[in-house]
Amino acid sequence: MKIGIIGASGKVGQLVLKEALDRGHQVTAIVRNASKITNTEVEIIEKDIHDLTTTDIASFDVVANAFGAPLGDSEGHINAGRHLIDILKGTDTRAIIVGGAGSLYIDDAHTVQLIDTPEFPDIVKPSASGQGQNLEELRNSEGITWTFLSPAAEFDPEGVRTGHYQFGKDQLIVNSEGNSYISYADYAVALVDEIENPQHINERFTVVGEAK
Repeated sequence: MKIGIIGASGKVGQLVLKEALDRGHQVTAIVRNASKITNTEVEIIEKDIHDLTTTDIASFDVVANAFGAPLGDSEGHINAGRHLIDILKGTDTRAIIVGGAGSLYIDDAHTVQLIDTPEFPDIVKPSASGQGQNLEELRNSEGITWTFLSPAAEFDPEGVRTGHYQFGKDQLIVNSEGNSYISYADYAVALVDEIENPQHINERFTVVGEAK
């Protein structure tokens, strides 16, 4: 498959890039600084997400958006998400969004989100709020095909790749030890699995892993 990865030089993006390459996909890194991509197998589009056009992405089967807004920035994910929605319209390109956990519900009645709990770090709230707004705008969009993948509450950049995970939808889920945990590496596995075998079209899903 032809896959474009926005933010392919970031922590999550790098692992999605590796996972997709290891599975034999034709991958293009979409980054602001081409020098950060050293793998010669990878084609590169050197552009900011806000400068991408429909022409840039129309040839891909899937675009994975691993754009990262700075901590404290509530507008970054909203503005980037709106632009991506706009340029996807009229294409056959499917989008998979690297989302956040803040908008996951912690109760069966779906009345309380993780972002509203006392334990949720204040420093993360603005960007988490922006990701939640992006999700709502995706849900209200027409003419595009998308998936939004939320990690577990504990999202571990140093965690191992096990290749195993469980998934849920809009509610926070926990593993057999009662922990809401996923490594970046297993998150990347889940994302590329969804690219290859779409199970969550025009909806959000979340994943949890066992290993730490």
